[in-house]
Amino acid sequence: DYLHLASTFHGLQLLVRELSPNGQSVTAHGIERMESTTFTLHAMTAATGTQLFVTCDCGTEHMREFLSDVYSSYADFVMKNPFYEIDMPIRNELWDVHLRALVDRYNKMSSS
Repeated sequence: DYLHLASTFHGLQLLVRELSPNGQSVTAHGIERMESTTFTLHAMTAATGTQLFVTCDCGTEHMREFLSDVYSSYADFVMKNPFYEIDMPIRNELWDVHLRALVDRYNKMSSS
């Protein structure tokens, strides 16, 4: 299911970029937020072209900051790992632990 969602989202990102009337606009990075009645999808495209997205409950705050922190962790724990191969699934215990800690920290922020 995760791969289907990611591939669908990637296709939508490409479509939105092509439809953007001004390549220099905010939409040049594609979709930043999509809202439905049951969830919200937040997305970020880093300067390197790496795309990150997260789904959350409607009204959840601080998702832009969360995605920025996830990208920083990704750069530190995944991209600096000499055994990681680009475009392969991430199998890194330190990454998993740090990502879980980030999720817990932002969950506490949004529930308080």
